[in-house]
Amino acid sequence: VQLQASGGGLVQSGGSLRLSCVASDRAFSSIGMGWFRHAPGKVRELVATINRGTAAAYSDSLKGRSYISRDDDKKILYLQMNDLKPEDTAVYYCNGMKSLIVGTVRGTPFDSWGRGTLVTVSS
Repeated sequence: VQLQASGGGLVQSGGSLRLSCVASDRAFSSIGMGWFRHAPGKVRELVATINRGTAAAYSDSLKGRSYISRDDDKKILYLQMNDLKPEDTAVYYCNGMKSLIVGTVRGTPFDSWGRGTLVTVSS
């Protein structure tokens, strides 16, 4: 599945952004999906997951201020992020999950990565 994320940008602390990730393959609807972020000097972090249905999970860093959703007809994955903080600054990627423990942010993404989108939160 080829993936392309968009919707990032520069936002002030406390602001909101909605990220989108468009998939090119019909396989999108049959796999769990995840949002990842990679901040400078840090390891890549899995921050939100959703299974083939609607079961979602969030990392502690995003819990309570983010919402992951998917539109299988349009093959789009979304991440609504609210009350953004400077520590949310990162490049955000989406990817299919080769394995996923449903209801958690534990799993293994597929090996291929698409284009990410940069989120910059100013204080």
